[in-house]
Amino acid sequence: MRNQELDIRPSPQNAGAEAPLLELVGVTKAFPAVLANDNVSLKIAPGEIHAILGENGAGKSTLVKTIYGVLAPDAGEIRWRGEAVEIRNPAHARALGIGMVFQHFSLFETLTVAENISLATPKTAAKLVPSITEIGERFGLPVDPHALVHSLSVGERQRVEIIRCLLQDPRLIIMDEPTSVLPPSGIPALFETIRRLADQGRAVLFISHKLEEIRALCHKATIMRGGKVVTEAVDPTQETNESLARLMIGRDIPHPRRAAATPADAAAMEVRDLTYVPADPFGTTLSDVSLALRPGEIVGIAGVSGNGQKELAAILSGETLLPPRQQDRIVINGRSCGAADSGKRRDLGFAFVPEERHGRGAVPEMNLKKNVILTAHSFGLANRGFIKRPAARAFAKQCIDQMDVHCSGWDAEARSLSGGNLQKFIVGREIRLGPKILLAAQPTWGVDVGAAAAIRQHLVDLRDNGVAILIISDELEELLEIADRLHVIFRGHLSPSIDRVDADSALIGDFMTGGFLPGQPNGEAVPS
Repeated sequence: MRNQELDIRPSPQNAGAEAPLLELVGVTKAFPAVLANDNVSLKIAPGEIHAILGENGAGKSTLVKTIYGVLAPDAGEIRWRGEAVEIRNPAHARALGIGMVFQHFSLFETLTVAENISLATPKTAAKLVPSITEIGERFGLPVDPHALVHSLSVGERQRVEIIRCLLQDPRLIIMDEPTSVLPPSGIPALFETIRRLADQGRAVLFISHKLEEIRALCHKATIMRGGKVVTEAVDPTQETNESLARLMIGRDIPHPRRAAATPADAAAMEVRDLTYVPADPFGTTLSDVSLALRPGEIVGIAGVSGNGQKELAAILSGETLLPPRQQDRIVINGRSCGAADSGKRRDLGFAFVPEERHGRGAVPEMNLKKNVILTAHSFGLANRGFIKRPAARAFAKQCIDQMDVHCSGWDAEARSLSGGNLQKFIVGREIRLGPKILLAAQPTWGVDVGAAAAIRQHLVDLRDNGVAILIISDELEELLEIADRLHVIFRGHLSPSIDRVDADSALIGDFMTGGFLPGQPNGEAVPS
């Protein structure tokens, strides 16, 4: 869908023609049991928008962390403006003129947006407020400078990362999945801004799993596989999505096999006229939300991040309990569950993939076996309070094998996995619980095209086995590919159900701005 909206233009003749701003020569980085970067070399010139493409675990994140000073290379050389440098830490990188927007956020949750940004700039939080507002408006990245970070959704937190990077005025900007926070209409504006930055002589190192974005924006692409550069200096504008994917994963992209849904008549889960005002003053109020989810169907919820998805997911999963007068608003398999916590809902066959991998989906410092026990202890992994370690190891190994998770084994710490591989493990863990109802929030966020296709196929297979599935996703293409029905959430209001055959990007885009609300064709006058 986005291919038609993005301006795919040929690379300028002088893109990358100057001497390199950044050059890597034979950079190597190894971890226990993993050679993350193997003799990697690349060049980025002033004014160049350069993509790094690769599957999850290909070594992209390790490489950019090395450039930004988070990691030190074991071998090889980094040259900045022609001179060899040892980038000691991120502060040194910023001093050189290198900025980075991380995929996994480096924010303090108990501080405000402005306070977080002030830690990376010489200005105080109070003096940064106007600049944060101005940058947010210019880039289409609205965020409240006074909001506490713990109250923000994943998408809103990434907006903070982008704004913080831009305020540092870097010469090289590393962007890791920056468009995941934006609606389709906001992406062309961001791309125009990135092009203007490049026209000023700044270089951009761009990481995205959305191949149409690479083709629309980038002058060159370096393809990595298994820690090595397999192809360099590719001109993405001369490639198709299919040819780029073939270079990246070594095969054609599989597409989910799906037949028409045959849902049951009775709902597995219902939400009835739910209105909820969060205690957090920066949260989104949910207003008269109603939906029904039946066994044997996939229902999708689309919308721009920060419109109530976080609050709805927390209520449905049992992380947030409803007040007494609202406890009958959520019904699971005929039982009122507004007062049932997450554990009790799991006992009823409810499984949950949260949007935050680190801290909610998995404990980073624990190995995969222990992360399995935390969620699946009541599924044959414990007996009278004693852990059945062989069963837990077997469960973790089955998740790894089923989802093709690239790691050293069940004893690998969760934080040692790439973001996409950890996401595959979490999805696999929830699938192996044999749920009756599955809620998946952003199930393929930050996951490469091959892994995303595999996750979507697993979800379709679950549906065909009679599981009721609710997907909350910012990826409209994902929902249009696998959902049987869709809703759109806007400022806490949920649209009527839309059948898959009637859904298109224009209609969904209109609903994303409140077009479904009576008397509000553009949603502008609806209070947040």
